Amino acid sequence: MRVMGGRALRVLRGGALPLGAVLVLAGCASMPSSGEVRKVDKGQLADADAQVRVFGIPPHVGETPAEIVSGFLEATTSGEPDFATAKKYLTKSLQEQWDPLAGITVLNNGPQSPDSTDVGTGSKAVATIAVSGAKAALVDAKHAYQPDDGPFRTTVHLVKEGKEWRISKLDDGLILSKSDFQRIYYPVNMYYFAELGSDAQRSGTRQQALVADPVWLRKQQPDPLAATVSALLGGPTDWLAPAVAPAAPAGVRTYGKGPGQGVTWDDPQHLKVRLNRAADGLGHDQCVRLASQLFATVQDQLTGKLASVEVQRDDGATICTLPSSQVFAPTALIGSATGRYFIGSEQHQLYELSGDGTAAPVPGPFGAAKADLASVAVRRDGAMAAGVKTDGRHLVVGSLADGATLQPSQLTSSAQNPKNGLSAPSWDGFGDLWVADRNPAASRLYVLRNGIGAAAQVDVPELDGRVESLRVASDGVRIALVVDEDGVKTLKLGRIERGGSFEKPQFSVADLRDLTPAGETVGSVSWAGGSKLVLLGSEVGGGGQQIQYVSTDGSPAALALESIGEAVAVAASEDMSRPLLASYNGSVYWLPDDSNWKQVRPKGGSPVYPG
Repeated sequence: MRVMGGRALRVLRGGALPLGAVLVLAGCASMPSSGEVRKVDKGQLADADAQVRVFGIPPHVGETPAEIVSGFLEATTSGEPDFATAKKYLTKSLQEQWDPLAGITVLNNGPQSPDSTDVGTGSKAVATIAVSGAKAALVDAKHAYQPDDGPFRTTVHLVKEGKEWRISKLDDGLILSKSDFQRIYYPVNMYYFAELGSDAQRSGTRQQALVADPVWLRKQQPDPLAATVSALLGGPTDWLAPAVAPAAPAGVRTYGKGPGQGVTWDDPQHLKVRLNRAADGLGHDQCVRLASQLFATVQDQLTGKLASVEVQRDDGATICTLPSSQVFAPTALIGSATGRYFIGSEQHQLYELSGDGTAAPVPGPFGAAKADLASVAVRRDGAMAAGVKTDGRHLVVGSLADGATLQPSQLTSSAQNPKNGLSAPSWDGFGDLWVADRNPAASRLYVLRNGIGAAAQVDVPELDGRVESLRVASDGVRIALVVDEDGVKTLKLGRIERGGSFEKPQFSVADLRDLTPAGETVGSVSWAGGSKLVLLGSEVGGGGQQIQYVSTDGSPAALALESIGEAVAVAASEDMSRPLLASYNGSVYWLPDDSNWKQVRPKGGSPVYPG
């Protein structure tokens, strides 16, 4: 039994769960918000902890208005997908009207004990209950998480229905504590194609960029994969929507009733999705794009490899079938190299780290003696690199091949102090290079098409402070910025928007989202998955330092790691199977087994993965 507010909630553990529940409870699209979650194959059962189920208790005879509201709030924390017990606290008319899926208010410690006011007598008695708390976040109807602190207060109205108090009016949606929210919901990435504006004129697979859009779905669903597909077809979150283009036309939903709701497994590796009549006009090419979205989204929840996705009309006729060999992978753009790099401390040349922890200079001019590099970025296909010279003023670009020469770029900083010069550059998945000029007299963000084109200034209208460092996601849609605001370095996530013409492109970064952990200043950041970043943070004013993961939606993230002394940089790959890199006290370290940092030879710093 689990006791809340004097009322007992039934808690069951153990026993087999249906396949769907196993997939939802154990599957995750990214690092979870509270500890590591194991994915499981289709036939596996979840462990005992994952099989915890909480059942609400219906109202008792003679309960007061305050007890009714408390019981209702507790019943909404159960795992019932239809909220059947919670609805028993409502009047019959409100049971049909209340929409629990309209959104979620997440409170730090749950709603405070309600107080009752205006209680009358007799059959026409009414009561008003105030419910309050401290907000942590809001989750909207599209399942998007948004941190939102501040006070929360709402009122719940009750009337007598027969001889018993029942809730007659309340806001749609749920009110949950952080702990209940993380117990009931889990994160999953939806995938949508990037809207590239003028860059869409580029040819080849570089147009096909899938972008991860993290949402939170309820664990205990009649069919979790059907719920995932429905969420995908519902479209992207409001924050990402301006930068992506869903393949499904408006109104397309799954077709069918009962378990599955049009989402079925033909075998453990073949997924079938039957759509409603709104998909009748879906052409083959558009269907293939939708199948790619479905493939990437569902694959994120499985340990086994998905072989194909079949999209059907409402009559069961096949529109398209997409095998895994033809899927547009989220990172399959200009390329996806697996190298690990750093700058040697003696000759300031670029080294590549091998699998045994040793390193050697790269071919070409970046690996030459006295390359004079302060920072570097390797293009995502591993064929080219860009670096900033130790004077902080000059940006150079070149091939990582023997016989190549460095090409000075069209961007130079006029800053005299290297700390105020050019930031470390970053390549997006289309081969464009991003860099910030930190000159206090003219702090700007720039992008250079193909790394050697003219430097186009990027408008960041919401920016308050100076960009110290940046990392662009491979999809070219999202950018992580470390911003110096009056001496405190914060982490901002921005959405890249592209306009203008192909000949004269225009770039801007909109809707900056603060991802800075509370009370910390950020020293270094790197992408670490489709919807995760890894950062090096320390307490404002001095104190402990740690390497930790944050989610791009601002939701709580776990897996904080002890830093190595006073580390100065951290690097990760969007392929989460690759080990972390960090630099400390003139040396580079890597974490090949998530337990022990190993020092790299020779000495150096500024570790990076391609990007």
